[in-house]
Amino acid sequence: MNQITRWRENFLQLVCISTILCSLSACNKKTETIKPRLNDLTESIYASVTIQPEDIYTVYSSTSGILEVLTIEEGDAVKSGQMLARIKTIVPSLNIENANLSLELAKEKYLGQSNTLASIKNEMDQLAQQIQLDSINYIRQMNLWKQNIGSKAELENRKLKLEIGQKQRAGLFKKYHQAEVELENLYKKSQTSLKKAKTDLNDYTIQSKIDGKVYSLFKNEGERINPQEPLASIGKEEEYIIEMRIDEVDIARVKNDQKVLITLDAYNGQVFEGHITRIYPQKDKQTQTFKIEGKFDQIPEVLYAGLSGEANIIFAQRKNVLTIPLEYLIDQSRVKTIDGEVNVQTGIKTMDRIEIISGLDTATQILKP
Repeated sequence: MNQITRWRENFLQLVCISTILCSLSACNKKTETIKPRLNDLTESIYASVTIQPEDIYTVYSSTSGILEVLTIEEGDAVKSGQMLARIKTIVPSLNIENANLSLELAKEKYLGQSNTLASIKNEMDQLAQQIQLDSINYIRQMNLWKQNIGSKAELENRKLKLEIGQKQRAGLFKKYHQAEVELENLYKKSQTSLKKAKTDLNDYTIQSKIDGKVYSLFKNEGERINPQEPLASIGKEEEYIIEMRIDEVDIARVKNDQKVLITLDAYNGQVFEGHITRIYPQKDKQTQTFKIEGKFDQIPEVLYAGLSGEANIIFAQRKNVLTIPLEYLIDQSRVKTIDGEVNVQTGIKTMDRIEIISGLDTATQILKP
């Protein structure tokens, strides 16, 4: 017998011994069984939490330039309309000065004592007096002509002079109304130009939109700023929201006013209650999550922007219900008992247990699949 044959026989013997030992071990091992028990169950989903000031927004400049004045620091309280910064500029100030001069000139022409309209009206008054005199002279000459006194040529001259005066008066009326419209439009246009110049100057002044607090400041005096770069972030003071991120598989079950249990890293071991106030309909493409917001039912004593933690959004709660471990459930609807498999009706579930509505009782022995 060669060496290869002996190795083969030894290997077969070892395989037989191993098979026998495994069989004995399997026979001695008992099947794990348990009985359903009564528990309180709370069904919820997990969400990551970040604390943010309410109505927080990022402040941007509407124009580019150098920050000449910065009136705020991080932590400052600000009022709506308060100036936060001013960008260095010369042109808008000159435009305001020129617009003011144009407005004063247009106002003088339209409403001043020596305005164009007053001059035309004075000319109209003088012409009216002349027409009245020409009318009297024409009537007198016509009465004389009826008495065969005077010449026909003189009568016609009187009539022609009266008609010319009347035509001139009509022309002055038209000139007056045209000038009135033009001067009024010029005056209004000058007012609009001044407003625009002031608005342009406002573009170089950055103001707060709300009463709140400066939470972040990204620029310093002397630095360049443009509309794409933020200056600061401002939000309401002492008013915070719970910003939560959840997976898209759970978003369809989330509703406003649902109860939320929150734990914060800054408050180790404490649980705070809140409720959902807003659900954002657009999924964040970067994080592949949905954002929802909530508020504390009783706000913690101290909060800071950016505090992180975790939350459980409560969907359902059951008291003293029959439950089994999730790992004992087969295909979501069956359980293996010592008498064979039985169908069960299930209810809410947690991470490790599920409610059994029907099909089992506390005396039933079930086997682990």
